[in-house]
Amino acid sequence: MTIAPTRPAITDEQWSELLRVRATQPHAVASAYRTRRRPPRLLSKKDTLFLVAADHPARGALATGGDRLAMADRRSLLARLVEALAHPDVDGVLGTPDVIEELLLLGALEGKVVIGSMNRGGLDGAVWTMDDRFTGYDAASIARYGLDGGKMLLRIDDKDPGTLPTLQACAEAVTELAENGLMAMVEPLPYRREADGKLTLLKDVASLSRAVTVASGLGVTSAHTWLKMPSCDEPEAVFAATTLPCVVLGGVPGPDPAKDLASWGQALRSPAVRGLVVGRALLYPPDGDVAGAVSAAAAVLRAAHEGDVP
Repeated sequence: MTIAPTRPAITDEQWSELLRVRATQPHAVASAYRTRRRPPRLLSKKDTLFLVAADHPARGALATGGDRLAMADRRSLLARLVEALAHPDVDGVLGTPDVIEELLLLGALEGKVVIGSMNRGGLDGAVWTMDDRFTGYDAASIARYGLDGGKMLLRIDDKDPGTLPTLQACAEAVTELAENGLMAMVEPLPYRREADGKLTLLKDVASLSRAVTVASGLGVTSAHTWLKMPSCDEPEAVFAATTLPCVVLGGVPGPDPAKDLASWGQALRSPAVRGLVVGRALLYPPDGDVAGAVSAAAAVLRAAHEGDVP
């Protein structure tokens, strides 16, 4: 059966109430953090983890699907997130404080895993874009607000001295999160700056494996560290570089959703991989069917976990 695409929506009443609470009841945010029902554990009953990501806007990365301001429409973004989170196979969300708090106020995070995004300072397109300073949650606030972990971006460029302070800051965050018994989700991405100034994500085995080993060694313990890595042509070699639990990064959506799904499925077969973290590719699918895109990704994860991916 073909399901007609639907436009995700938050009712006018919900939107008006959110705006009213934001303006008149700032204390409601703390109350929402405090009363949120947390999941019993990070992994689902199937021992997998499926998160939707929504920390792009805080880095100024608003474009998707040819629309350079797609993610600037906050009502649309939140509605898409609410729809994705309503899917029974979606375990939770990864986001910055503003988005997490809005979802809390909308009641969308009950029983869901919530991972706080920590460093968004490397703004998209800025001359300092590789300087991924910590500008969002910190380990203390993640623990205080009852979140389930923190995510940090670690872009590695051997010719950019800004990589070094990011390495140190990530190591400190890994240590502090572990001291609170919380997941530290590290996203190590190797980059090269081209002669024209453009940054290229390196997805060869050697570069990705090296990034995995660097991220694995951060902090005084790796007991609570997870890695968030992109799919690639030889995932079995890349993910063989660690025993740490990993999730596959959905990344920038390509023009062919089916090709994206196939790439994720290949990576999900690696024994160290436990799940999937996808943002724009699911929230802004070409046909507008958020629920359908989420269901397709969930099916790929389920098949990989059960060993049925061709």
